[in-house]
Amino acid sequence: MIPEDNRFESDPATVLPEDPGLPEGWVAEPPDATDERDVLRLTSLLRNHERAGRGWAGASEDDVLVEVSEHGLAMRENLVVRDQTGDIRAWGSVHDRAEGRMLYVHIVDRTLEEATARACSQVLFTWAEAQAQAVGAAREVAVQQIDTGSFADDERQHLWLEGRGFEKVRTWWQMSRPVTPEESELVPSPELWEENGVRFRSVSRQGDGMPDEADLRAVHEVLEGAFTDHFNSSEETFEEFVHRLREDPGHRWDHWWLAELLDGEQPQACGALVGTVSESASGTDGSYVSYLGVLESARGRGVAKGLLHTIIADAAERGRDRVGLEVDADSPTGAEGLYVAMGWVTKYVTESWHKDVPVR
Repeated sequence: MIPEDNRFESDPATVLPEDPGLPEGWVAEPPDATDERDVLRLTSLLRNHERAGRGWAGASEDDVLVEVSEHGLAMRENLVVRDQTGDIRAWGSVHDRAEGRMLYVHIVDRTLEEATARACSQVLFTWAEAQAQAVGAAREVAVQQIDTGSFADDERQHLWLEGRGFEKVRTWWQMSRPVTPEESELVPSPELWEENGVRFRSVSRQGDGMPDEADLRAVHEVLEGAFTDHFNSSEETFEEFVHRLREDPGHRWDHWWLAELLDGEQPQACGALVGTVSESASGTDGSYVSYLGVLESARGRGVAKGLLHTIIADAAERGRDRVGLEVDADSPTGAEGLYVAMGWVTKYVTESWHKDVPVR
């Protein structure tokens, strides 16, 4: 189930100036996802970027393949800058995330001297802004947002973003909570349990392990409704939603849960949690809360806490040692209070930076 055709411009020569300002012999071109050397080099660049920004690396080859593989390119485009030896020294990736919102990855080799690094950065920005024009025109919007991120302590990235007209718009706390084996008993069963007129259950799956489409649509509808008033919320079609989440290297269908109110004749979906598997350098897997949403009509019924208890108990049953999540530092729901009360602590901080590009 793949959404519409790629809306980006795939030929960098059509969107970059004839002389992009790179050192002699350096070129800007798409990476080759079928070349293991390119994948390994991009993974190394990404991991070094993480070390510089937060102190340790967590990215893997699977994270890179999400961006550059043939499957990922249904909604993405990539550009790399190669030096005169053919080695990749910078990488940009754009993702047509939703109408009016384009995600952007911007990574430059940390070992380059300042002038060369800045030249690579400018090429990536020029290309990304041209891609914003392309995807914005294809989606017929007047303004295309570029949404990129930065680690809170990455001063080099901050300077480049500010110099290119980006504005820091949000701060995010990346939180983690330890899990003990005894917490498998937090709920009767992560597959199905009830409390105070709310039923918590795994998304139904067929004999081949594939999920029930009606349940997936229920998760999508709950999350769309729950995040309507949240920061930078953009409407996403069901097809885009499922395609994007299936790309996550940690994706598992048995990590999706629904909460249903049992007040009426028929159960009514009121909350949803989409979880994934997260790996670490230690080799011990953890669980991660990719999305947690509760409809306003069900707030105050313990739905969010029940879903969190469910993924914690599930993680304990699977022998995992932690559950991670991201929280908006300025969340209007005050969600961070619940997370802190349940044992989550902030490990590092990230930021959202935006630039609005008028579409010609």
